[in-house]
Amino acid sequence: MSEALVDPVGELTGRCARQLCRRGFRLVAAESCTGGWLAKVLTDLPGSSEWFDRGFVTYSNQAKQTMLGVTSRTLQRYGAVSEATVAEMTQGALRESGADVAVAISGVAGPGGGSEEKPVGTVCFAWQIKEREVIVGREWFGGDRKQVRRQAVVHALKQLERILGNG
Repeated sequence: MSEALVDPVGELTGRCARQLCRRGFRLVAAESCTGGWLAKVLTDLPGSSEWFDRGFVTYSNQAKQTMLGVTSRTLQRYGAVSEATVAEMTQGALRESGADVAVAISGVAGPGGGSEEKPVGTVCFAWQIKEREVIVGREWFGGDRKQVRRQAVVHALKQLERILGNG
């Protein structure tokens, strides 16, 4: 079946949107390697202004620091692609927005930029409901730059759906 006929990202977004609305939550996205792709798919859904507050595209370390308050100590010690950094990204996104739930993504989409410790395809994620503990994760995705970024968006949405469903 062609992608035009089945849109798993759209279906995932719709399910997340229904859960956010049911709970009266607004969502904020803090993105690095996906460059706003998550915010784009969220706002593709008509009526998204009811549950989506804003997106931060913080591609550079400076943007992560000035827009979201990620500390230079965290970036120096762990790097931009780390669970510690995405955790600070969600905290900053919640602090700087009117949202109740945050999702953060930072990774190495390629084709360059990878290392032995963090090869191309390494992506770190964080999800946080306001005033609750942040949930972090790290995944490795295969494929080219576009495929890594798309898989990161899908993973972020699948985990968001799971987290919202578990309350």
